[in-house]
Amino acid sequence: MVTFRLSNHDSHPDQESRAVDLGLGQFNDRAAPLHEVRLLSCFAHDDCGQLLGGAIGRWWGSNYELQQLWVAEAHRGQGLGAALITEFEISARRHGCTSCYLETFSFQAPQLYERLGYRAEYVRRGLPHGIVKYHMVKQLGAARAEA
Repeated sequence: MVTFRLSNHDSHPDQESRAVDLGLGQFNDRAAPLHEVRLLSCFAHDDCGQLLGGAIGRWWGSNYELQQLWVAEAHRGQGLGAALITEFEISARRHGCTSCYLETFSFQAPQLYERLGYRAEYVRRGLPHGIVKYHMVKQLGAARAEA
């Protein structure tokens, strides 16, 4: 039996964190074809080229994940977030995706996602300050094959 010593930290030591990331990455690569995961993004700019918002995520097989959605504060509530999500979904469909998922907090945009057809599959309550975390999903229907 191996002997070991445990240590706790209030941060992530660089060397140990890199070793954990590398070890997990190597294990994951042997267990699943994660090299097939592809990035997907959509951005909105004004006429001067200023970034107004963006949607960032990834797709794998018939699933896509919206990882980040951001709209500049001055442009919120004007439909830009919905437009970004819709365009993101169009791109996902082009890649053959039929199912999408995301995570969002109660102070972010769960109502927006609900209006766009997402449903909360899992709700995590009990976070500090009454914040709730949602895991939301949406079925896109039939997808077109990637060209």
